[in-house]
Amino acid sequence: MLRTFFVRLSENPSLRNFAERSSVGRRVSSRFVAGTEISDAVRATQAINRGGMSVTIDNLGENVTNPDEARHSAQLYDQILDAIVANRLNANISLKLTHMGLDVDERLARDIVAGLVAKAASMNPPGFVRVDMEGSPYTQRTLDFVHELHGMPGNANSVGTVIQAYLKRSESDVENLLAERIRIRLCKGAYKESADIAFAAKSDVDANYVKLAKALLKSGIYHGLATHDENMIQQAEAFAIREKISPDSFEFQMLYGIRRDLQQRLVRKGWRVRVYIPFGTEWYPYFMRRLGERPANVFFIARNLLRS
Repeated sequence: MLRTFFVRLSENPSLRNFAERSSVGRRVSSRFVAGTEISDAVRATQAINRGGMSVTIDNLGENVTNPDEARHSAQLYDQILDAIVANRLNANISLKLTHMGLDVDERLARDIVAGLVAKAASMNPPGFVRVDMEGSPYTQRTLDFVHELHGMPGNANSVGTVIQAYLKRSESDVENLLAERIRIRLCKGAYKESADIAFAAKSDVDANYVKLAKALLKSGIYHGLATHDENMIQQAEAFAIREKISPDSFEFQMLYGIRRDLQQRLVRKGWRVRVYIPFGTEWYPYFMRRLGERPANVFFIARNLLRS
């Protein structure tokens, strides 16, 4: 119920407009969003790197409405890649295809993302672009594009995608991606989907997550397990130890501002951790989905508002 409530709030344009223009809204969101400028993301990344963790940087936004907006989004990502090199950050980037203009001009979006992947691949050391997964209407188009990108000369180690464990199709999608040795971020899924394509029960989602995580860990490809669920993490740790899978052969991925205690605990135990750092002015939908995923986030925000 709580998750559905916040997903609906994330889709309310009036609330979004008010929140993103409000100083109070920006202050409240700062727990989970690094700021609005690239420099904010750089500072947050440097702090995370000092804590022994790597980062993926995401300029928040989706569903641009014209080519100029798509090109502006691409320009920001180009600048982020430059900032990673200039500041010697242990970081890569994550982006959404609709933010690059997929709904406006598919060829433009493909050209933009292909250019960013090519730039990342040419970096020293080589960079990496994670093509994020969006709602189910975009699943197949995203996967098709990632397969295409990965097959381009020089791109093989510089592009990957995301699989959402709550989709019933995900096991097949994982098999196809592993066949081409494409790197995967495995998450549970944050969008509202119908029961005919997604597992409705949390227990079924959890079971599928563990099943897919084990397949990724045994694949010999460097993947990311994105979760804050301690039970999922403990099962992955136990499986990796039992199967003698090196801690350097995969990473746990967690969100900026969420379970920082758990992030540090995993680092102290010798596991690799990557923190997803979002920034930008279009933070409202992301922020609302984070509140819906975990009731503790709502209580944390409420406590801090009362203190201020």
